[in-house]
Amino acid sequence: MTTDTTDVVVTGLGATTPLGGDVPSTWAGMLAGESGVGAIEEEWAAGLPVRIAGRLRVEPGEVMDRVQARRLDRCEQIALIAAREAWADAGRPQVEPERLAVVIGTGTGGALSMLGQDDVLEASGVRKVSPHTVPMLMANGPAAWVSIELGARGGARTPVSACASGAEAIAMGLDLIRLGRADVVVAGGAEACVHPLPLAGFAQAKAHSTRNEAPREASRPFDTGRDGFVIGEGAALVVLERAGFAAARAARVHAVLAGAGVTSDAHHITAAHRDGQVRAMRLALASAGLGPLDVRQVHAHATSTPQGDLTEAESIAEAIGTHPAVTATKSMTGHLFGAAGALGAVAAVLALRDQVVPATRNLDELDPRVRLDVAAGRPRRGVPGAALTNSFGFGGHNASLVFTAGRG
Repeated sequence: MTTDTTDVVVTGLGATTPLGGDVPSTWAGMLAGESGVGAIEEEWAAGLPVRIAGRLRVEPGEVMDRVQARRLDRCEQIALIAAREAWADAGRPQVEPERLAVVIGTGTGGALSMLGQDDVLEASGVRKVSPHTVPMLMANGPAAWVSIELGARGGARTPVSACASGAEAIAMGLDLIRLGRADVVVAGGAEACVHPLPLAGFAQAKAHSTRNEAPREASRPFDTGRDGFVIGEGAALVVLERAGFAAARAARVHAVLAGAGVTSDAHHITAAHRDGQVRAMRLALASAGLGPLDVRQVHAHATSTPQGDLTEAESIAEAIGTHPAVTATKSMTGHLFGAAGALGAVAAVLALRDQVVPATRNLDELDPRVRLDVAAGRPRRGVPGAALTNSFGFGGHNASLVFTAGRG
């Protein structure tokens, strides 16, 4: 495989997560090893087997116009909040609208609006259903609203690939710039689906942790006591630019998006396959023109499921080796589904920028089958080299991204 010579740089970061309402607070929470997971106090959760979640630290209504917020699904709200931060962080690039694109992935889109308006229809009839229902439930809503706000006319795209959606969106942004179809792309993921139905479904599938009495300790990737993931909500976006475009406007560069690999397992609707994961990592390295030894940190998908963590550990060891420092930030945020890969990308960029890898929370006893150097206890400082992120999703979706340190 030949490596594309078009450098793509990251100039803007935005997020709202269970750890904080923006990137600085989220990053500070990661480095401090905090937990954004807590009990669901609402009455509707009382009868559920799962009553914990990683919910937003800052409610969207606190930071956006209330009139606009009422017309948007929660997933759309947080996508806009993250986009505004990322765009401002990038210095609001002056770019031709036709050369600006938006790619925002999601796993469920406007699930809360769909389920909520169905309840309204059943209880009160057609006349009470919101006229904004369809724009609120559309999976492409987050990308559409961000494109409208920024005036992006180079495409508004929405990969829906379960928990790989956010990372696949960033990979798509890389392709758009490398193919010459855009100079600037706002890319990432958004998810908001903390609701009785998904919680009940994941509980029935034995995929969600049931540590209801100890929510902060529930998400424990690679630990011997892990018993499932914790559902989370949030959004994370990056501003990608053609390196020459960024240099011409003297933009600050956080990091370089050096490569991406996207594969599918064609194996099972929920069970991951090591082959697809390994191929994604190897494709990402080939795209970046790097080898396994160049990777010094891995931001693992690591959701805290018994088999999923083990499969990924074996895949990392096969594709990269056992030398990198591995971190699993879902131990602090819970699993943000379609936004998870994008938040992992933000964490990787910041880890490169600040030369520090967050420690994995709740790792009391490393599973002896995990033959990796998993960062635990304290953050790892002074880690050189490239960073690789992994995102895997139901349906056999795999996406890996490779970042290197910025050069300006």
